[in-house]
Amino acid sequence: MEPFLRGCMTPLERGAPSIHVVLGNEACDLDSMVSAIAFAYFLSKTALDQKAAFVPVLNIPRSEFPLRGECMFLLRENCLSEDLLVFRDEIDLHGLHRDGRLVLTLVDHNVLPRGDSALEDVVTEVVDHRRLERPLTPGLAVTTEPVGSCATLVTERIIRKAPDILDRQLAYVLRSTILLDCINMAPEAGKVTPKDTEYVTTLESRFTDLPPRAVVFDSLQRAKFDVSGLTIEQMLRKDLKVLSGGDILLAISAVYLRLEELLARPGLKEGFEEFCRARGYSVLVVMTIAFEQKSEPFRQLAVYSPHCNLRESVSRALEESETPLLQLMPLISPDSEIVAYHQGNGQASRKKVLPVIVDFLKAWEAGRSDPAVVSWGWGTVSRVPRGQEEDGEEAACDEVYLPPTPMNSLVEGCPLEGGLPKLSQEAILERFDKMAAEGPVVDSSNH
Repeated sequence: MEPFLRGCMTPLERGAPSIHVVLGNEACDLDSMVSAIAFAYFLSKTALDQKAAFVPVLNIPRSEFPLRGECMFLLRENCLSEDLLVFRDEIDLHGLHRDGRLVLTLVDHNVLPRGDSALEDVVTEVVDHRRLERPLTPGLAVTTEPVGSCATLVTERIIRKAPDILDRQLAYVLRSTILLDCINMAPEAGKVTPKDTEYVTTLESRFTDLPPRAVVFDSLQRAKFDVSGLTIEQMLRKDLKVLSGGDILLAISAVYLRLEELLARPGLKEGFEEFCRARGYSVLVVMTIAFEQKSEPFRQLAVYSPHCNLRESVSRALEESETPLLQLMPLISPDSEIVAYHQGNGQASRKKVLPVIVDFLKAWEAGRSDPAVVSWGWGTVSRVPRGQEEDGEEAACDEVYLPPTPMNSLVEGCPLEGGLPKLSQEAILERFDKMAAEGPVVDSSNH
């Protein structure tokens, strides 16, 4: 596939009359990336109109790609450079559309977001493993089936229509993606379907030297949650949700690292400060997740805010929470503006902590928290003095819409509380991708 990828930008640079873009979803997880690349490659080899240029596009800015650890890992494993890829900020889809040069195929999603709705009239094909949410129109080819991975449907198309283009590299990336999405094909995890199993088995029968399933799956899972190569800002963005109450924006980041390791990072306080200042966040809550030997989730919490009363109020709300009871125990912090805790209740995921924050923001908005005026370095928020609230003034949390990030189900619920079968910790937790986010969660995933 390398020659194909290497030549994708050439038609754009030369002003080719027709650019057929295969566009993945805005989460740009492994399934979206591999499905876009593999399907564009398939079209380039089989399309009747060989004058068209086929370009797989990853639907995120290039700067976001380091956050997709499993994607970067799989490319490296197959000697494919990320420099060969085309990202959303490197191609003007709307400009191509206005010029009458754009054709679109959607993979791993079937509805364009609001900002791209003007492109709907050039969507000619959809390949997705979710429920179809778009109307069927003349000239639109649709392949939708509730399999575990969109890559399964792409593999099926290749094997049925153009088996001769399937080499070991292509088989490797397709099989790896299906293995990750289907939790190493474990039936008890509830994601794999007979079709997923069929095409993984077919790929293995054609290329008998592919690595063992468990090796591939475990490597991708480790890469997915590895934050060792990320900056503080990237770690905080990797799995981020934002809540608001009145004029307060409160960010909650999940970081897959022991809190002691995070607190020991040079420039941590300055990193937190810049992260919040750049986005207007008043408070940052960080939940770190690691695992004990028995695969028990080990969670810790940190609360950062430059404003003492706000920081202490959020911390107190967490400390006094009874549903869930977090069992917080203070840890030594490197800075007075960061409050750190060990969380005794490892079953209390971020999803379960969110309602505690929501209730706090409602109370704060209603003026029941301490300060009448909240001031910090990048703004001032006025509060209604206590006792002067009008009936009904307490507001529900508003949603703040941010670019979606891949949903890491690890923080959405613990596998142990439901008595699920014993698999690797990340594998079990992937099952919870299906769970709907509760509360005013803003960076809703496409999954």
